[in-house]
Amino acid sequence: MDAPLDSRIDGLAARTRERLIELGTDRHRAALQRFFQEPVRAHGVPSAEVRDLAREIYREIRDWPGVKRDRLCEALWTGGEIENGALVSYLYGRFAKKLGAAEFDLCERWLARRVDNWANCDAVCTIPVAACVANHPELAVRVASWIDAKSRWHRRGAAVGLVKEARAGRQLDTILHVAQALRGDADDMIQKGVGWLLKEAYPKRRAEVVRFLTSQREPFSRLVLRYAAEKMSEADRACVLVR
Repeated sequence: MDAPLDSRIDGLAARTRERLIELGTDRHRAALQRFFQEPVRAHGVPSAEVRDLAREIYREIRDWPGVKRDRLCEALWTGGEIENGALVSYLYGRFAKKLGAAEFDLCERWLARRVDNWANCDAVCTIPVAACVANHPELAVRVASWIDAKSRWHRRGAAVGLVKEARAGRQLDTILHVAQALRGDADDMIQKGVGWLLKEAYPKRRAEVVRFLTSQREPFSRLVLRYAAEKMSEADRACVLVR
């Protein structure tokens, strides 16, 4: 009974990799590189087309058991191109309501073994990781535990993985804990992630975020504050940035 489905996994993964190659262009590959400090491997496929491809794959696999879906996604994320990680993340977004601890474990492994750029970090953390946390709020503690990781992508993920919780006004204590813990991180990718997290927390928890940012004995870096203040009122922005 499993053999036909196993064959479908291999066949679908191979066809998808070929499709990404066909869709890629040198022009988009060159344009993409401008967004990264380090070289990235890419087919050169626009995000909209990657999303469309994820939608097509979902229609074919939506009734598959989770273990088979996970095997397909592992197979899709081979080769190291940036679109592979984006495709897998978009595909998991289609299963958002079904994601839990098992998928969270898988995302942790991807951050350790697959992710090597901020775009794939953000895709994994704001789509499948965020869905896992939304469905199982206790997993936010595991996201926060990444603050001590050696991997820069886990540390950025500790902030970015809580962005959707911040946007919804949830998990503020955990969010502020992560921001406080990462405040001294010298990596600008982590600083930008912290600023983004606080920016998204602000609209629903204005007073708490402003109080947090202005009560620090040593202020946050200008980079964090600049990002965090993007959605603030003029008065709050002046209060935060004047320090």
